[in-house]
Amino acid sequence: QVQLVESGGGLVQAGGSLRLSCAASGSIFALNVMGWYRQAPGRQRELVATITSGGSTNSADSVKGRFTISRDNGKNTVLLHMNRLKPEDTAVYVCNEREMDWVGNPITDYWGQGTQVTVSS
Repeated sequence: QVQLVESGGGLVQAGGSLRLSCAASGSIFALNVMGWYRQAPGRQRELVATITSGGSTNSADSVKGRFTISRDNGKNTVLLHMNRLKPEDTAVYVCNEREMDWVGNPITDYWGQGTQVTVSS
């Protein structure tokens, strides 16, 4: 079983920056995708960015050019560097780990409890 713990959320002014961290512990599969989702009141949960165990990244159009996802080498930690923050980025940001089989099918999803990001205008 895997546990995910997020940190780094807080209050920031529009145009500012913030770094979120997700620390994973437990029995982590070699093949996995880690990512960040966010959910704001009145909105559906949306995918923000993902990074595979091989280092490939993907991100939502709404954050491209502003957010960068990365892995902290060998520490089972995923980071989300958030720049040029906007009020519409305000949400609870939740870390996800998706374990994959060798064919490329998802096996199990693990979720953190989330960290609040609030961007003031």
